[in-house]
Amino acid sequence: MFLTLKDLTKRFGLAAAVDHLSLGIERGEILALLGPSGSGKTTTLRLLAGFESPDSGQVLVEGEDVTSLAPVARRFGMVFQHYALFPHLDVGQNVAFGLESIGVKGATLSARVSAALHAVDLAGFERRRIGALSGGQQQRVALARALAPEPRVLLLDEPLSNLDPSLRERTRREIRELIRRVGITTVLVTHEQEEAFDLGDRVALLRNGRLEQFGTPDELYDEPVNPFVAGFIGRASVLSGQVINRTAGGTLIQLGSTRLELPGNNGFAPGAAVTVMARPEAFVFAPPAPGRLSGTVTARRFTGGSALFSVQVDAGESVEVSAEPQAARVGEIVGLTPAGRGLHLFGEPTTR
Repeated sequence: MFLTLKDLTKRFGLAAAVDHLSLGIERGEILALLGPSGSGKTTTLRLLAGFESPDSGQVLVEGEDVTSLAPVARRFGMVFQHYALFPHLDVGQNVAFGLESIGVKGATLSARVSAALHAVDLAGFERRRIGALSGGQQQRVALARALAPEPRVLLLDEPLSNLDPSLRERTRREIRELIRRVGITTVLVTHEQEEAFDLGDRVALLRNGRLEQFGTPDELYDEPVNPFVAGFIGRASVLSGQVINRTAGGTLIQLGSTRLELPGNNGFAPGAAVTVMARPEAFVFAPPAPGRLSGTVTARRFTGGSALFSVQVDAGESVEVSAEPQAARVGEIVGLTPAGRGLHLFGEPTTR
Protein backbone atom coordinates (compact mmCIF):
# COMPACT_ATOMS: atom_id res chain seq x y z
CA MET A 1 0.00 0.00 0.00
CA PHE A 2 1.20 3.52 -0.78
CA LEU A 3 -0.71 5.29 2.02
CA THR A 4 -1.82 3.49 5.17
CA LEU A 5 -3.93 4.64 8.11
CA LYS A 6 -3.26 2.19 10.91
CA ASP A 7 -5.63 2.07 13.88
CA LEU A 8 -5.95 5.88 14.03
CA THR A 9 -7.79 7.25 17.08
CA LYS A 10 -8.47 10.87 18.00
CA ARG A 11 -10.57 11.99 20.95
CA PHE A 12 -11.87 15.42 21.88
CA GLY A 13 -12.78 15.12 25.53
CA LEU A 14 -14.78 11.93 25.95
CA ALA A 15 -15.92 11.81 22.33
CA ALA A 16 -13.98 9.78 19.76
CA ALA A 17 -13.90 11.80 16.54
CA VAL A 18 -11.90 9.01 14.86
CA ASP A 19 -12.17 5.56 16.40
CA HIS A 20 -9.54 2.92 15.51
CA LEU A 21 -9.64 3.70 11.78
CA SER A 22 -7.55 1.55 9.44
CA LEU A 23 -7.40 2.03 5.64
CA GLY A 24 -4.98 1.23 2.84
CA ILE A 25 -4.73 3.32 -0.35
CA GLU A 26 -2.88 2.33 -3.52
CA ARG A 27 -0.53 4.67 -5.40
CA GLY A 28 -2.52 6.92 -7.73
CA GLU A 29 -5.85 5.92 -6.18
CA ILE A 30 -8.57 8.41 -5.29
CA LEU A 31 -10.20 7.70 -1.91
CA ALA A 32 -13.41 9.48 -0.94
CA LEU A 33 -14.18 9.85 2.77
CA LEU A 34 -17.98 9.97 2.94
CA GLY A 35 -20.38 10.27 5.84
CA PRO A 36 -22.86 12.47 7.68
CA SER A 37 -21.86 15.51 9.73
CA GLY A 38 -19.83 14.46 12.76
CA SER A 39 -18.71 11.18 11.21
CA GLY A 40 -14.98 12.02 11.51
CA LYS A 41 -14.20 12.79 7.85
CA THR A 42 -12.51 16.16 8.36
CA THR A 43 -10.69 15.03 11.50
CA THR A 44 -9.28 12.09 9.53
CA LEU A 45 -8.07 14.47 6.81
CA ARG A 46 -6.48 16.74 9.42
CA LEU A 47 -4.71 13.73 10.95
CA LEU A 48 -3.37 12.86 7.51
CA ALA A 49 -2.22 16.44 6.89
CA GLY A 50 -0.52 16.68 10.30
CA PHE A 51 -2.78 19.50 11.56
CA GLU A 52 -3.94 17.17 14.35
CA SER A 53 -1.97 14.51 16.24
CA PRO A 54 -3.65 11.15 16.88
CA ASP A 55 -4.02 9.80 20.39
CA SER A 56 -2.89 6.46 18.95
CA GLY A 57 -2.24 4.85 15.59
CA GLN A 58 -0.01 5.65 12.62
CA VAL A 59 0.07 7.29 9.20
CA LEU A 60 2.46 5.50 6.83
CA VAL A 61 3.63 6.50 3.33
CA GLU A 62 5.30 3.60 1.51
CA GLY A 63 6.05 2.10 4.91
CA GLU A 64 7.54 5.32 6.31
CA ASP A 65 5.92 6.44 9.57
CA VAL A 66 5.08 10.14 9.14
CA THR A 67 2.77 10.37 12.17
CA SER A 68 5.08 12.67 14.13
CA LEU A 69 6.24 14.78 11.18
CA ALA A 70 5.18 18.42 10.78
CA PRO A 71 2.74 19.12 7.90
CA VAL A 72 5.43 20.60 5.63
CA ALA A 73 7.71 17.60 6.13
CA ARG A 74 5.04 15.14 4.98
CA ARG A 75 4.99 16.55 1.44
CA PHE A 76 1.21 16.44 1.25
CA GLY A 77 -0.73 19.03 -0.75
CA MET A 78 -3.92 20.43 0.78
CA VAL A 79 -6.88 22.18 -0.85
CA PHE A 80 -9.11 23.73 1.79
CA GLN A 81 -12.89 24.02 1.65
CA HIS A 82 -12.71 27.79 1.20
CA TYR A 83 -9.57 27.60 -1.03
CA ALA A 84 -7.57 29.96 1.29
CA LEU A 85 -6.38 32.04 -1.68
CA PHE A 86 -4.79 35.45 -1.02
CA PRO A 87 -7.00 38.12 -2.67
CA HIS A 88 -4.20 40.74 -2.63
CA LEU A 89 -1.91 38.46 -4.67
CA ASP A 90 -2.40 37.58 -8.32
CA VAL A 91 -2.79 34.00 -9.57
CA GLY A 92 0.92 33.44 -10.15
CA GLN A 93 1.85 34.77 -6.71
CA ASN A 94 -0.74 32.51 -5.08
CA VAL A 95 0.65 29.45 -6.82
CA ALA A 96 4.23 30.52 -6.02
CA PHE A 97 3.50 30.91 -2.31
CA GLY A 98 3.96 27.23 -1.43
CA LEU A 99 7.04 26.90 -3.61
CA GLU A 100 8.71 29.95 -2.04
CA SER A 101 8.11 28.48 1.41
CA ILE A 102 10.35 25.53 0.48
CA GLY A 103 13.05 27.72 -1.04
CA VAL A 104 12.27 27.61 -4.77
CA LYS A 105 13.40 30.85 -6.46
CA GLY A 106 14.08 32.64 -9.74
CA ALA A 107 13.63 30.95 -13.10
CA THR A 108 12.86 27.60 -11.44
CA LEU A 109 10.02 29.24 -9.50
CA SER A 110 8.53 30.79 -12.65
CA ALA A 111 8.77 27.50 -14.54
CA ARG A 112 7.11 25.52 -11.74
CA VAL A 113 4.27 28.07 -11.47
CA SER A 114 3.69 27.94 -15.24
CA ALA A 115 3.73 24.13 -15.24
CA ALA A 116 1.22 23.95 -12.36
CA LEU A 117 -1.16 26.39 -14.08
CA HIS A 118 -0.81 24.50 -17.34
CA ALA A 119 -1.74 21.27 -15.53
CA VAL A 120 -5.06 22.81 -14.40
CA ASP A 121 -5.77 24.44 -17.80
CA LEU A 122 -5.01 27.97 -16.57
CA ALA A 123 -1.91 28.63 -18.66
CA GLY A 124 -1.29 32.37 -19.04
CA PHE A 125 -3.37 33.32 -15.97
CA GLU A 126 -0.32 34.35 -13.89
CA ARG A 127 -1.21 38.06 -13.74
CA ARG A 128 -4.97 37.66 -13.25
CA ARG A 129 -6.49 38.93 -10.01
CA ILE A 130 -8.20 36.36 -7.80
CA GLY A 131 -11.36 38.46 -7.60
CA ALA A 132 -11.69 38.40 -11.40
CA LEU A 133 -11.94 34.59 -11.52
CA SER A 134 -15.03 32.39 -11.45
CA GLY A 135 -15.56 29.95 -8.59
CA GLY A 136 -14.38 27.05 -10.73
CA GLN A 137 -11.24 28.93 -11.79
CA GLN A 138 -10.45 29.78 -8.15
CA GLN A 139 -10.81 26.09 -7.32
CA ARG A 140 -8.26 25.24 -10.02
CA VAL A 141 -5.85 27.90 -8.72
CA ALA A 142 -6.07 26.26 -5.30
CA LEU A 143 -5.34 22.90 -6.95
CA ALA A 144 -2.37 24.37 -8.85
CA ARG A 145 -0.93 25.79 -5.62
CA ALA A 146 -1.27 22.40 -3.92
CA LEU A 147 0.28 20.53 -6.87
CA ALA A 148 3.17 22.94 -7.56
CA PRO A 149 5.47 21.54 -4.80
CA GLU A 150 4.94 18.04 -6.30
CA PRO A 151 3.37 16.47 -3.19
CA ARG A 152 3.21 12.74 -2.59
CA VAL A 153 -0.48 12.91 -1.61
CA LEU A 154 -3.24 15.41 -2.45
CA LEU A 155 -5.84 16.15 0.25
CA LEU A 156 -9.15 17.80 -0.69
CA ASP A 157 -11.54 19.11 1.97
CA GLU A 158 -15.09 19.43 0.55
CA PRO A 159 -13.58 20.73 -2.71
CA LEU A 160 -16.87 21.68 -4.42
CA SER A 161 -19.07 22.81 -1.55
CA ASN A 162 -18.79 26.52 -2.44
CA LEU A 163 -19.95 26.11 -6.04
CA ASP A 164 -23.50 26.30 -7.37
CA PRO A 165 -24.98 23.00 -8.68
CA SER A 166 -24.37 23.59 -12.39
CA LEU A 167 -20.77 24.69 -11.86
CA ARG A 168 -20.18 21.90 -9.34
CA GLU A 169 -20.84 19.15 -11.89
CA ARG A 170 -18.54 20.66 -14.51
CA THR A 171 -15.78 21.36 -11.98
CA ARG A 172 -16.08 17.83 -10.58
CA ARG A 173 -15.47 16.46 -14.06
CA GLU A 174 -12.47 18.76 -14.52
CA ILE A 175 -10.97 17.75 -11.15
CA ARG A 176 -11.41 14.05 -11.95
CA GLU A 177 -9.66 14.43 -15.31
CA LEU A 178 -6.87 16.50 -13.73
CA ILE A 179 -6.17 14.00 -10.95
CA ARG A 180 -6.16 11.12 -13.43
CA ARG A 181 -3.77 13.02 -15.70
CA VAL A 182 -1.37 13.90 -12.89
CA GLY A 183 -1.69 10.43 -11.35
CA ILE A 184 -1.42 11.65 -7.76
CA THR A 185 -2.72 9.67 -4.79
CA THR A 186 -5.71 11.65 -3.49
CA VAL A 187 -7.94 11.66 -0.41
CA LEU A 188 -11.05 13.82 -0.50
CA VAL A 189 -13.69 14.59 2.10
CA THR A 190 -17.31 15.00 1.04
CA HIS A 191 -20.81 14.57 2.42
CA GLU A 192 -22.24 14.30 -1.12
CA GLN A 193 -22.72 10.72 -2.28
CA GLU A 194 -22.74 11.69 -5.97
CA GLU A 195 -19.43 13.50 -5.55
CA ALA A 196 -17.87 10.54 -3.71
CA PHE A 197 -19.08 8.08 -6.37
CA ASP A 198 -17.99 10.28 -9.27
CA LEU A 199 -14.51 11.09 -7.97
CA GLY A 200 -13.57 8.14 -5.78
CA ASP A 201 -12.04 4.87 -6.97
CA ARG A 202 -13.03 3.59 -3.55
CA VAL A 203 -15.21 5.07 -0.83
CA ALA A 204 -14.81 4.85 2.95
CA LEU A 205 -18.18 5.43 4.63
CA LEU A 206 -17.77 6.69 8.20
CA ARG A 207 -20.20 7.06 11.09
CA ASN A 208 -19.32 8.34 14.56
CA GLY A 209 -15.62 8.02 13.76
CA ARG A 210 -15.85 4.37 12.76
CA LEU A 211 -15.51 2.77 9.35
CA GLU A 212 -18.84 1.24 8.29
CA GLN A 213 -17.78 0.00 4.84
CA PHE A 214 -14.82 0.42 2.49
CA GLY A 215 -15.09 -0.48 -1.19
CA THR A 216 -15.89 0.65 -4.68
CA PRO A 217 -19.04 2.72 -5.28
CA ASP A 218 -20.67 -0.35 -6.88
CA GLU A 219 -19.90 -2.47 -3.82
CA LEU A 220 -21.37 0.03 -1.39
CA TYR A 221 -24.54 0.37 -3.45
CA ASP A 222 -25.09 -3.29 -4.42
CA GLU A 223 -23.57 -5.04 -1.38
CA PRO A 224 -24.19 -2.90 1.73
CA VAL A 225 -22.93 -4.63 4.86
CA ASN A 226 -25.52 -3.18 7.25
CA PRO A 227 -28.74 -1.13 7.35
CA PHE A 228 -26.87 2.16 7.85
CA VAL A 229 -24.92 1.71 4.62
CA ALA A 230 -28.01 0.63 2.70
CA GLY A 231 -29.95 3.63 3.98
CA PHE A 232 -27.19 6.23 3.55
CA ILE A 233 -26.10 5.17 0.07
CA GLY A 234 -28.79 5.92 -2.49
CA ARG A 235 -32.45 5.61 -1.56
CA ALA A 236 -34.05 2.71 0.27
CA SER A 237 -37.48 1.85 1.65
CA VAL A 238 -37.64 -0.14 4.88
CA LEU A 239 -39.93 -3.14 5.38
CA SER A 240 -40.14 -5.31 8.51
CA GLY A 241 -40.66 -9.03 8.04
CA GLN A 242 -40.07 -12.52 9.34
CA VAL A 243 -38.25 -15.45 7.79
CA ILE A 244 -40.58 -18.33 6.89
CA ASN A 245 -38.03 -20.69 5.43
CA ARG A 246 -34.96 -20.99 3.28
CA THR A 247 -35.63 -22.25 -0.23
CA ALA A 248 -33.51 -23.59 -3.08
CA GLY A 249 -33.55 -20.14 -4.73
CA GLY A 250 -33.42 -17.83 -1.73
CA THR A 251 -35.27 -16.90 1.45
CA LEU A 252 -39.04 -16.84 1.94
CA ILE A 253 -40.14 -13.78 3.92
CA GLN A 254 -43.50 -12.89 5.48
CA LEU A 255 -44.30 -9.20 4.88
CA GLY A 256 -47.67 -8.40 6.43
CA SER A 257 -50.13 -10.76 4.75
CA THR A 258 -47.78 -11.48 1.84
CA ARG A 259 -45.05 -14.07 1.44
CA LEU A 260 -42.17 -12.92 -0.72
CA GLU A 261 -39.18 -14.95 -1.90
CA LEU A 262 -35.95 -12.95 -1.98
CA PRO A 263 -32.98 -14.20 -4.01
CA GLY A 264 -29.99 -15.59 -2.16
CA ASN A 265 -29.65 -17.76 0.93
CA ASN A 266 -29.01 -15.18 3.65
CA GLY A 267 -28.47 -17.68 6.45
CA PHE A 268 -31.39 -16.57 8.64
CA ALA A 269 -33.22 -19.22 10.60
CA PRO A 270 -37.01 -19.65 10.25
CA GLY A 271 -38.83 -17.25 12.57
CA ALA A 272 -36.05 -14.65 12.58
CA ALA A 273 -37.16 -11.01 12.51
CA VAL A 274 -35.57 -9.22 9.55
CA THR A 275 -35.47 -5.86 7.85
CA VAL A 276 -35.86 -5.70 4.08
CA MET A 277 -34.37 -2.57 2.51
CA ALA A 278 -35.57 -1.97 -1.05
CA ARG A 279 -33.98 0.33 -3.61
CA PRO A 280 -36.42 2.15 -5.93
CA GLU A 281 -35.42 -0.26 -8.72
CA ALA A 282 -36.04 -3.34 -6.53
CA PHE A 283 -39.70 -3.79 -7.54
CA VAL A 284 -41.59 -3.54 -10.81
CA PHE A 285 -45.31 -2.94 -11.18
CA ALA A 286 -47.54 -5.92 -11.96
CA PRO A 287 -51.29 -6.59 -11.79
CA PRO A 288 -52.49 -7.23 -8.23
CA ALA A 289 -52.75 -10.96 -7.54
CA PRO A 290 -53.13 -13.29 -4.55
CA GLY A 291 -49.80 -13.87 -2.83
CA ARG A 292 -48.23 -10.86 -4.53
CA LEU A 293 -47.08 -7.80 -2.59
CA SER A 294 -49.60 -5.09 -3.41
CA GLY A 295 -50.65 -1.64 -2.30
CA THR A 296 -52.02 1.76 -3.23
CA VAL A 297 -50.07 4.46 -5.06
CA THR A 298 -50.12 7.47 -2.73
CA ALA A 299 -47.74 9.87 -4.51
CA ARG A 300 -45.85 10.35 -7.76
CA ARG A 301 -42.76 12.51 -8.24
CA PHE A 302 -41.63 13.17 -11.80
CA THR A 303 -37.83 13.00 -12.17
CA GLY A 304 -37.39 13.37 -15.94
CA GLY A 305 -37.06 10.09 -17.80
CA SER A 306 -38.72 8.24 -14.94
CA ALA A 307 -40.86 8.89 -11.87
CA LEU A 308 -40.72 7.83 -8.21
CA PHE A 309 -43.97 6.31 -6.98
CA SER A 310 -44.81 5.89 -3.29
CA VAL A 311 -46.83 2.72 -2.71
CA GLN A 312 -48.53 2.03 0.63
CA VAL A 313 -48.29 -1.77 0.77
CA ASP A 314 -50.48 -4.14 2.72
CA ALA A 315 -47.54 -4.82 5.04
CA GLY A 316 -48.26 -1.34 6.44
CA GLU A 317 -45.22 0.48 5.10
CA SER A 318 -44.44 2.68 2.12
CA VAL A 319 -42.25 1.49 -0.74
CA GLU A 320 -40.64 3.76 -3.33
CA VAL A 321 -40.70 2.41 -6.90
CA SER A 322 -38.90 3.86 -9.91
CA ALA A 323 -40.81 3.36 -13.16
CA GLU A 324 -41.93 5.03 -16.39
CA PRO A 325 -43.76 8.32 -15.65
CA GLN A 326 -47.11 6.90 -16.83
CA ALA A 327 -46.70 3.47 -15.21
CA ALA A 328 -49.32 4.14 -12.51
CA ARG A 329 -51.71 6.77 -11.19
CA VAL A 330 -52.16 8.11 -7.67
CA GLY A 331 -54.93 6.11 -6.00
CA GLU A 332 -54.38 3.03 -8.18
CA ILE A 333 -53.98 -0.40 -6.57
CA VAL A 334 -50.87 -2.11 -7.94
CA GLY A 335 -48.92 -5.30 -7.47
CA LEU A 336 -45.15 -5.40 -6.91
CA THR A 337 -42.76 -8.14 -7.98
CA PRO A 338 -38.99 -8.29 -7.30
CA ALA A 339 -36.87 -7.06 -10.20
CA GLY A 340 -33.86 -9.22 -9.29
CA ARG A 341 -31.65 -6.58 -7.66
CA GLY A 342 -31.84 -3.85 -5.04
CA LEU A 343 -33.34 -5.93 -2.20
CA HIS A 344 -31.17 -6.25 0.92
CA LEU A 345 -31.96 -8.38 3.95
CA PHE A 346 -30.65 -7.61 7.42
CA GLY A 347 -31.09 -9.32 10.73
CA GLU A 348 -32.34 -6.47 12.86
CA PRO A 349 -35.00 -3.80 12.43
CA THR A 350 -33.93 -0.28 11.58
CA THR A 351 -35.38 3.16 11.06
CA ARG A 352 -34.13 5.54 8.43
